Amino acid sequence: MNASITRRDFVNGIAVTAAGAMLLPSMGLGQAKIDPAETGLTGAQPGGTPGLETGFLNEPYPPRRSGMRGSHPGSFEAAHDLRDNPQEAIASATATGEEYDLVVVGAGMSGLSAAYAFVKNVGRDAKVLILDNHDDFGGHAKRNEVVYNGKMLVINGGTLNIEAPTFYSEYAKGLLKDIGIDLARYEKANEGNRTLYRGLGLRNAYFFDKETWGKDTLVINEGGGGGGEGRGGGMTRELLDKMPLSEKSKADMLRLYDAKSAPDYFPELSDPDKRIKLAKMSYSDYLLNVVKVDKQVLWFFQHFGEGNFCVGADQTPALFAWEMGQPGFAGLKLAPLPDGVLDELPGTQHGRQKAGRGGSVHYPDGNASIARLLVRWLNPEAVPGTTQEDLGKAQVKYDLLDRPNQTARLRLSSTVLHARNEGPKGRETGVVITYSKGGKLYNVRGKACVMACWNMMIPYMVPELSEEQKKALAYAVKGPLVYTNVAVKNWQAFKKAGISSISAPTMYHTSVSLTEAVGLGDLEFPQSPDEPIFLHLTKVMAYPGSPRQEQHRMGRQELLVTSFETFERSIREQLDRMLGPSGFDAKRDIVSIIVNRWPHGYAYTYNGLNEPLEWVYTASPNRPCVIARQMHGLIAIANSDAGASPHTDTAMWEGHRAVDEVLNRRAMPFLA
Repeated sequence: MNASITRRDFVNGIAVTAAGAMLLPSMGLGQAKIDPAETGLTGAQPGGTPGLETGFLNEPYPPRRSGMRGSHPGSFEAAHDLRDNPQEAIASATATGEEYDLVVVGAGMSGLSAAYAFVKNVGRDAKVLILDNHDDFGGHAKRNEVVYNGKMLVINGGTLNIEAPTFYSEYAKGLLKDIGIDLARYEKANEGNRTLYRGLGLRNAYFFDKETWGKDTLVINEGGGGGGEGRGGGMTRELLDKMPLSEKSKADMLRLYDAKSAPDYFPELSDPDKRIKLAKMSYSDYLLNVVKVDKQVLWFFQHFGEGNFCVGADQTPALFAWEMGQPGFAGLKLAPLPDGVLDELPGTQHGRQKAGRGGSVHYPDGNASIARLLVRWLNPEAVPGTTQEDLGKAQVKYDLLDRPNQTARLRLSSTVLHARNEGPKGRETGVVITYSKGGKLYNVRGKACVMACWNMMIPYMVPELSEEQKKALAYAVKGPLVYTNVAVKNWQAFKKAGISSISAPTMYHTSVSLTEAVGLGDLEFPQSPDEPIFLHLTKVMAYPGSPRQEQHRMGRQELLVTSFETFERSIREQLDRMLGPSGFDAKRDIVSIIVNRWPHGYAYTYNGLNEPLEWVYTASPNRPCVIARQMHGLIAIANSDAGASPHTDTAMWEGHRAVDEVLNRRAMPFLA
């Protein structure tokens, strides 16, 4: 931490010495000037290291770009201009003369799935154009790569898992099979990796920070459970005595986890009425006001729910906490929901207790593997190989993504700003789509269009929509979050400390962990603590105490103005405090920092604290997501917002549904 930021800079997130940075301009890597304050990347201050004033020098291969990723500089400015100056943003577009059977707006999971569904139905003679505002495809399913000492490290920059695949719809299962996903073969190949950390004696731990507790204290859960959000039991008196807790909070923790002696807090209510009560009560309210635990106990659970809702226990229903196996409910004796209940209901986060029943599958780069396989299915030349295994080290040929005479063209760094139907209402003949690329505006024409982007942007892009539909689209305020990935030279400090993950509820990043031990084909997971590895850190920009949608808006604003320098300093300080006693030195050991910021992250889901229970537990046509996704002329809407669920299978299904609408309209235009 004593190293000067202006002397020890990060170019593209890669640590370089000042002397090394001096050489960079002569390497031909310089790009057009970017304001470092906007990029958030640590660059030299005036008078500092020459060549870094531009802020960020691009690595040619998108997955290896470091620094501020996710919604990276250049991916959102044109959209913000549209929001602020709607007429000026589309006034001077040049027609390209291109016409396609389908134009898809967004190359995330819904957009790629829509392109797949269209080509699957129409055939390889179809002409599809996919436009995306980012410099890489996949939407939130992004891949981060680093090569250090000849070793390729890969990690997810966004979407983590194929969650509960046994509960996927038949359509989603068929898509995975078509593109080459074989979960059984993958899981079998990684059987040895599953026990790697346990075999090395690594456990979960809690970090009690000095700002909250008076002293930095790392406490290892020798029982193995209790990491992350406090679930999994393992709360013994011996473990609690290592923690800086009051005697009352220790007693309350033991009481909370004591299933045998747990009382029924609602003895007068029936089972259904208990569920309704829990659905309308936050988990923090339940713990503090019903179970009546000490406030220190809430420290362990305050972030529960962030992994699904991007808000913590103050805005997560107690019923969801029960469904996900959190403590405190044993005495209520609620009957478990049978398999199948709620599992196929679009727009409900509940029923996702199936994740505990159905398991989850994590590829080395998360669901970026699905995105890459979808692109391979659409354009085999662009993604070399034929199996999921050879995808591990496959290098996407980005120059082959957008060429004439391809079935599906994928055009990156192209922000769509406007889409309008041609022809009279009910007899539309096509859609004109305006997009920005390289600071210029272009028009292309599609016989139909699928808007596979964020709901909240669509009213700006399609201003002719009804006010009712615009209002419904704006309801989906996406949850902001950050996935930070730090490549380090080795993980000896973790081995010495005896840990693989750390929960730190009141630190800047609330969790730090070694990446999940999985490999794919020739992409092998590091087996020795002497090898380089990725660390995964998470942060949700939540504001406990405010309404959920307001928390999302405030978090988005915070995330957009937080500089890379702020992230860098917090990462270095946090890792040194946690792992310094075990030999970690951020100045020496960090190879690369990648901050995947998602100001518009998880899709908005409904819960009983904020919405009517019918929206949560029934396929109500009154839900905003249903009103929002109605087809407008030849423009269909498909995204995870349209299903009010952030899960990958929802995104796939919505892409399929939107294409069905397009094809039905094509076959029976008189039904419009």
